Amino acid sequence: MKKNVEFIDIKSIKNPNFVKNLDYKSITALCHDIREEIIHETSLYGGHLSSNLGVVELTVSLYRSFNFPTDKLIFDVGHQCYTHKILTGRSLDHLRQKGFVSGFEDRDESVYDCYEAGHSGTAISAAEGFAIARERKHGNYNIVAVVGDASIVNGLSFEALNNLGSRREKVIIVLNDNDMSISRPVGGLGKFFRSISTQRGYNKVKTWYKTTLNKTKLGHHIYNFSYWIKSHVKAALVPTTMFDNIGLTYIGPIDGHDINALDRAFRKAKNTTKSTIVHVYTTKGKGYGPAERDQIGYWHGVTPFTIATGKPLDMHEGQFSWSHFMGECVHEVLKERPDVELVVPAMIRGSGLDDCFADFPDQCVDVGIAEEHAITLAGSLSINGIHPIVAIYSTFLQRAYDELSHDCARLGANITLLIDRAGLVGPNGETHQGLYDEAFLKSIPNVVISMPSTLEEAKGLLNLSLSETHGVFAIRYPHSLTAVPERMGTSAIEFGKWLSIKKAENGCYVLGVGPMGHALCERLRKENSPWGFVNPLFLYPLEQNAIRDLAHAHALYVYDPYGTREGFAESLESALFANGFRGLFVCRTAPTAFVQHASLSDQLTDNGLTVSQAFSELSSLL
Repeated sequence: MKKNVEFIDIKSIKNPNFVKNLDYKSITALCHDIREEIIHETSLYGGHLSSNLGVVELTVSLYRSFNFPTDKLIFDVGHQCYTHKILTGRSLDHLRQKGFVSGFEDRDESVYDCYEAGHSGTAISAAEGFAIARERKHGNYNIVAVVGDASIVNGLSFEALNNLGSRREKVIIVLNDNDMSISRPVGGLGKFFRSISTQRGYNKVKTWYKTTLNKTKLGHHIYNFSYWIKSHVKAALVPTTMFDNIGLTYIGPIDGHDINALDRAFRKAKNTTKSTIVHVYTTKGKGYGPAERDQIGYWHGVTPFTIATGKPLDMHEGQFSWSHFMGECVHEVLKERPDVELVVPAMIRGSGLDDCFADFPDQCVDVGIAEEHAITLAGSLSINGIHPIVAIYSTFLQRAYDELSHDCARLGANITLLIDRAGLVGPNGETHQGLYDEAFLKSIPNVVISMPSTLEEAKGLLNLSLSETHGVFAIRYPHSLTAVPERMGTSAIEFGKWLSIKKAENGCYVLGVGPMGHALCERLRKENSPWGFVNPLFLYPLEQNAIRDLAHAHALYVYDPYGTREGFAESLESALFANGFRGLFVCRTAPTAFVQHASLSDQLTDNGLTVSQAFSELSSLL
């Protein structure tokens, strides 16, 4: 008999096994308290709210039904793992802050985190790898992958599903469906046959029958004939889903907030002999009104907010993000240019593009979490006379490197590539850092890489990317806040040219990249520093005239807090020394590393990248 437990202090949880002994009334209370804790902590520190509120009962039922960490639990993306962390004894206090719990699964945090990811579509591939390793090592445990309905349509997920259906290694896939976008099977016969196929006794007899008959050649023929008969009868009588057709067992749909129903479904899934889909439907944001009513994704990832009102704690009056500004610029372009198409892989709101989709629906396409498709689609649009603007986060662009090279640059396609979240990104941590695109983009022919330091330059670069034939024209920018200008102009930019901002008094120059480079220049002016300043607006290809001039400098200081040394700085160093430079070359860039989660200010400070630190280093060099 299960114990009645009226109250559980979720702050004192050390081991998740206690949930196996709770009655349903106590489980309901536990789920309520977990939701309150998630809402409270995200209101203080930000994080992924809606996705976590939607999977509370689902996660609790998984821990009731399986024996983790002996069994393996893999979350696709991992941003919906807050309940999982609470049940495994991890506090959400100071969530995503330096030295505290990550917002994603993290193998260094707990033995319960057997895998980690920050990008979508990886869980099924990873689960198959775990399953193959289990069979190779003669293990006996379950492998469960939790995948959202937005992730299941990712190309990587489909590749893994297709392969999994043809293999004998068993994986249990929990499809968390927020909006019932995947059709359910209907009909009494379908329900009847599915109930039989997930019973333990049936599967034992099925295994015995197959093993026994396959011991002889005649038995093997008998088994194949009987299997052919069964398959054709089933196909004629039982409605199927796409998962059945791939070769998986399907269970569902199940109410993802009904613990009793979930427990039964997972018992059935454990009884099956092949890989199984458990289709559950949940309410995203469940338990917090503003998040439940959200139709645009505002409550997916949140900054600190007031629980009672849902309003952000810091309204940032007089400021807006670079992402929002670039979204406004794209809106102006769509209004003036009917030959332009905006392509976005899922991040409409994050990239400030809501108004574009609302006002110009015929010129906008959201491909969902399918970065590879977004880039190949853009290349095709270009060679058919439509100029594509692709707005994509830096961390997600790396997933489409092949398509950018093979399907765009190689074909001479003219594309405007708006690379959002360039540089360090703070609490989202190592899976989301936008540090690496400078380095990998410069390896592709017919790609131009630029980074504005002011809003005027950003607008000028966008206009330039649309007006001439330059191949793939990448414009990098951070998500950081900037002041709203009283008057907004547009810089007249000459393609490929750097901007000489401040003349050096002593033959010593700073090359400062992006908005923080601009801030360093302002500090040099304010302090009457003798250092000169150059704005390398085009990070690649390098401006050769400027390189030849700078080769005669006494000292050069590269300040690029938005990329690694292997990006702009390495190209510059190589070109300078090839032109005879013999002076002092100092490079201050982001580390070539996977930078851990922390506040943006902590990440900059820890890596010596703040404007004040750069200014101090310049002063000491003199």
